[in-house]
This record gives sequence, structure tokens and C-alpha cells, in this order.
Amino acid sequence: MKVALLGLLQSGKSTIFSAVSGKAIPPLGSTAIEEAIVSVPDERLDWLREYYKPKKTTHATIDCLDLPGLNFTDEHGRAAARRLINQIRTVDLLVLVVRSFEDQAVPPYRNTVNPAGDLAELKTELLLADLELVATRIEKLEKQVNRPTKTQAHDKLELALQKKLQQAIESEKPISSAVETDAEREMIKSLGFLTLKPIAVSVNTGEDQLEKKFDFSSAIDSSVPVVTICAKLEHELSQLDDESRAEFMADLGLTESAASKFVKNCYSALGLISFLTVVSNELRAWPIEQGTAALDAAGKVHTDIKRGFIRAETFAFNDLKALGSEKALKAAGKIRLEGKEYVVQDGDIINFRFNV
Repeated sequence: MKVALLGLLQSGKSTIFSAVSGKAIPPLGSTAIEEAIVSVPDERLDWLREYYKPKKTTHATIDCLDLPGLNFTDEHGRAAARRLINQIRTVDLLVLVVRSFEDQAVPPYRNTVNPAGDLAELKTELLLADLELVATRIEKLEKQVNRPTKTQAHDKLELALQKKLQQAIESEKPISSAVETDAEREMIKSLGFLTLKPIAVSVNTGEDQLEKKFDFSSAIDSSVPVVTICAKLEHELSQLDDESRAEFMADLGLTESAASKFVKNCYSALGLISFLTVVSNELRAWPIEQGTAALDAAGKVHTDIKRGFIRAETFAFNDLKALGSEKALKAAGKIRLEGKEYVVQDGDIINFRFNV
């Protein structure tokens, strides 16, 4: 799963990316998209590592992309920003980073600190990028729709749909309002419309604003997750060794870094959960979408396991932790044999039985 971090100039987005990934902050003026594979923190793995004593522990991961700061204040900046935005149409989640901190050494975008305004501008530009894509697609389809080709019927249907999308955007309505059927969703899936992707918001604050609540109701739906993070503080924490970091966090009264919460928030916003396995002396968390059946979860581990699936021997992490041992789980009847249609739950520990 891929996540892209987008923010306006001087939002501190790359500092957040550095704190989360451990990579150095890109030099000022860099135009490259940075990429890092980030582990998803999971306290269950810490407990299970002590219980099973595996030789190897593997966390779930997210592929994070960091775009250079976007600038829409002039045509040159707008064109550069649009090129960057069009490179992330294949990602699964957009994290919009907005600035709330004051710092005279870091001039704010448009000379004002306005997180709600910045968020609205980012969302508008994503919509305009999609409008540009729709217009390009309509132009192409209009040229080929009257040609007697194998795709002619499909092209006519798509052209009608693209015109509906154009009308929706120009009426300042979301694209989703114009997509009425699964067939229509499938028709435009490969185009990667940005405004159809799930989003999360990260507010980069000063150390004195960590408890502040922000009202973004005019720009985003209430279901969109919002995380408050002090990028400067989190970057400092990421540079410390484990012992020093723990001491520093204790002094600040923190039980978990905001960078850790940020990654977990992305994982949740993607609609992902983890099931766990202990196989060949490796403890591992496997990311799957909520609602995944046991058969498909087995395929996540190995295609042969899915092909020869017999049963999934399953128990819940919380039950193991509460009772203390697998022996106690068996005595309590907490270990189950589930079939291929069983819907895997977050924290399930599974041993797949299979035969190939």
C-alpha cells in the first residue's frame, strides 16, 4: 500500500517524513519525490516476541512518498505542482499536511499561517488536477468514439461518464456524486482520480499547540482522520537512541510518539488490519483489508497455502495475552478451526493448514 504526503511550501511535511522514515530531510529546493518503506508500530508484536522468542520479527509496512512542497502562487509553480501531483495517481492514500506553527525563521506560504485555508487550497488543486484529466480524456474519446473499433461501445459509455464527471466538478461537487454503479467505478479505476482516494490530514503544530483542536468542517468530512504532530519535536526524537528517546518522552509526558500515531493513522485510513503468524521461527504481521476471508489471507502468506487451503487454526491475540499460554487457550476452548470463508479479525494469530 502506498501513501503520498502532500503539503504547501514550508508546511514541514518533509520533516514529518524524515521523523517517520528515518531518512534525512531533503535539501531545500529539491524537486525529487522521496520514498521510504515504513514499519507499522504494533505493540502486540513486542509482547509476542517475548512469548515465542522467534529469531526474526517482521512488521507490516507502508510505502511512503514525500512530494516536494507545492506552490500555487504563480503559473510556474502551478505547472510544477501539477506535474508532481500527476505522478501519484497510483497511490492508495493521500496525507494532506498543513501548517499551524509560527516561526519567524520559516516564512509561511502566502505570508500567513492558515491551516484551514491551506487545506481548502490543497483540496481545490486536487479537484482542478482531476478536471484537467477529465478534459484530456474527453478530448481523446471524442476523436475516437466514431471510429468502428472493438472498443467503440465502451468508448461511448466512457465519454458519457466523463462528461458527467466534468459537470460535477464544474458544479463544485465531488466526482463520487456522478459515479452511480460499480461498472462506472471500474471504467475509471485505472485513471487514478485523486479526489476519489481516501485522505488523512496531518496538522504540523508548535510544541505549545499539541492539544489544540482544529475545525476543518468546511473542507473535509468529519470521518477524515486528523492527526496533530509537532514535526520539529518528532524529528528530534527520531535522532535519539532508544534509551534517550524514552527518557525525553517521559519528561514530556508522552507514552507514544506522534510519528508512531501518524503511521498507525495511515494504516487505519487505508482500511487495513493485521493478522499474525509464527512460522519457521519468524513472527510476522500481515496487512490485509478489513473484511478479508481466510482463503485470501492465506494467499497473502503464500500462493501454495491458498491453493491447498484446508483450515485456519485461529485464536485472538487478546485471548492469548489474557490467559497467558496456548495451553490455557486450548483448555478454555479459545482455539478454533475456521473455513475458507471466515472473515479474519484484527489481531488473529493464524496457523494455516494446507496440502499441495
